[in-house]
Amino acid sequence: MDARFLGIGELGGSPAVAVVVDVMRAFTVAAWAFDQGAEKIVLAESLDEALALKARHPDWVALKDGPPALGFDAVNSPGLLRSVDLGGRTVVQKTTAGTVGALAVKEASLVLCASFVVAEATAGLLRTRGCDSATFVVTGEDGRADEDLACAQYIARRAAGAGADAAEFLRRAAESRAAAELAEGVRQGVHPDDVALCLELDRFPFALVAALEDSLMVLRPCAVPAPVTGQPRTGGRTALPRTE
Repeated sequence: MDARFLGIGELGGSPAVAVVVDVMRAFTVAAWAFDQGAEKIVLAESLDEALALKARHPDWVALKDGPPALGFDAVNSPGLLRSVDLGGRTVVQKTTAGTVGALAVKEASLVLCASFVVAEATAGLLRTRGCDSATFVVTGEDGRADEDLACAQYIARRAAGAGADAAEFLRRAAESRAAAELAEGVRQGVHPDDVALCLELDRFPFALVAALEDSLMVLRPCAVPAPVTGQPRTGGRTALPRTE
């Protein structure tokens, strides 16, 4: 596979195939949201847009980076989201890097949003679609985030059918600046398990496909037959209140 690895600011337009990578934490959280029953995720361009969508659709679940805030139902943490029942709900997600990267390539013919928890499914979908080239958007730290670059490089190798020892890629992610900030509590809206959850390779058997629907960038799961190394999720769910 002909793979390019670019930061958001390095994009010179929409590529044909884009894989937008945000390991810590946007697209780990998105995968968890679908595992918790979400129907779809709307990627918002701004906090104001997220709140406006929530105002028009009171039953939607608004989610953002950082600490809890008025008008938002959840924060961008897999550890905090994993026990929430999102059955049949629409989630509106706005994050600092991941959603920005996906919106930057919204005109691409195929947009996949990825992290380690959906790595093999993402690679499998690229193989299934016969993609011989792809642009991997490294969203964190202006394209320098090593957890995102490591994940992108791993997916690219797997998509090309090459063998790859995931241990080295996961080690780079575990030693990244983002992992340290989460572990040290530098970032807000964090659960102690967030780093570990972001490093669970292939926990989910679906890829995350984003596409424009009625002018909104919408993320949906796409089942892909692939070997899954993660362990089954355990624990109960806590339902968010519905507003009619």
